[in-house]
Amino acid sequence: MKKLLLLSVLGILCNQVYALDIVYPKSDTAVINSPKSFFIGSADYTKPLYINGKETDVHPSGGFAQQIDLEYGKNTFEITSGEDKLIYTIIRPKPNNNGNSKPPISVTYKEIKYGEVTKDNTPLRSTPVDGGINRMAHLPEGFPLRLCGESNNFYKIDLGTDHFGWVAKSAIKQKQEKVNYVQILGTEFENDGKYYKYTFHLTGKTPWEITENNDLELKLYNITDANNNIYQTQYSKDRLLAGKKLIGYNGYYSGNDFILKVRQPIKPHKRKPLKGIKIAIDAGHGGSELGAIGCLGDKEKDINLLYAKALEQELRSKGADVLMIRTEDVYVGLQDRVELANKEDSVIFISLHGNALQDNSDPVTNYGSEIYYYYPQARPLASYIMYHLLEKTDTVNHGIKQASFAVIRNTNAVSILIEVGYLINPSDNAKILDDTFRKDTVKAIADGIEDFIKYQK
Repeated sequence: MKKLLLLSVLGILCNQVYALDIVYPKSDTAVINSPKSFFIGSADYTKPLYINGKETDVHPSGGFAQQIDLEYGKNTFEITSGEDKLIYTIIRPKPNNNGNSKPPISVTYKEIKYGEVTKDNTPLRSTPVDGGINRMAHLPEGFPLRLCGESNNFYKIDLGTDHFGWVAKSAIKQKQEKVNYVQILGTEFENDGKYYKYTFHLTGKTPWEITENNDLELKLYNITDANNNIYQTQYSKDRLLAGKKLIGYNGYYSGNDFILKVRQPIKPHKRKPLKGIKIAIDAGHGGSELGAIGCLGDKEKDINLLYAKALEQELRSKGADVLMIRTEDVYVGLQDRVELANKEDSVIFISLHGNALQDNSDPVTNYGSEIYYYYPQARPLASYIMYHLLEKTDTVNHGIKQASFAVIRNTNAVSILIEVGYLINPSDNAKILDDTFRKDTVKAIADGIEDFIKYQK
């Protein structure tokens, strides 16, 4: 099956003859601050391709990729294919060793200062680093905070006795109004048949954190009567969900009430497990946001949409209720994608992409499919899908990884991002463009989602 697919891909693509074209670098004069980079493009497969006299492999599809070394200063490259010749100049800037780099400045305030959040969905972080797996919560605009220090571009946030968080200074304005610790006045529990809803009546808004381990744990910070001023409660997933998977939750404020909402286990239809299940399909990029450019010049935004529409058909055939984040070539903001999925109460969120690399990586040795998740509840879904991708296509497992991408930092739905393959790898690029590979890939994704819902234990 896989050999036939590969022969089919090559048979179609080998009939096309490409003139010499460079996709990356994007200009024949470029500045790249890295010890290595790469050339990606297309050429006539029947003619030898040389980069500075060194022969470079051209895939039967016409695509090629070649990593290059960069010296400081000016680097000149001559690329030839038959009679075609291109000259590229890449400047690698020399390091600035003037000794003026400043060490990190950390300050602890003698007295607490007060502030409020100025941007919706502002991350409260566990470390003063803008990136990585360090988000504790996402704070709404106007949220009050106690500031106890700072480090470079971050305010240090008081979270109780010897507990701290960090928020970017750019997202906070200081104010005179005092921000006090709060009290828990009472709690309520509600079962509406779809969600378990826990309400905490507080005397004011206070920071929180929800973590997934064996239990679903909620922490409310700056609580007056709690040990270390941190209220902690655990919800056993085995007891709460009858041993089934965690498939969506959210924590938010309504006035001064903090609400934890946990989706109840789904009872799959016996013959069609996906029947009635709301699944959001997100075709990455769009409009002015092109995404990666493949060896043969194809734009990621267009490929993502082709795969999204094919996946929509496959899922609908299994009875799913599908929400398409975009159905045409338009720009949609990252947060808008998440908000639309949440507004429609999606159970699963799938974001489709084609992969690329940073300059210091090798586009020849990196290939295959990757799946990303942020919250642990989404890892089983990624595993089911990767299993079916390996079973039904000739891709390879390039990893199931935790990463902080905006569209998968969403707990309402089980959210993952799939990199179908590397657009900048010639072999992957050829497969991604093939109709049969696309059909097999979306079937694998749909079957993986179906297994995730079917096998709830």
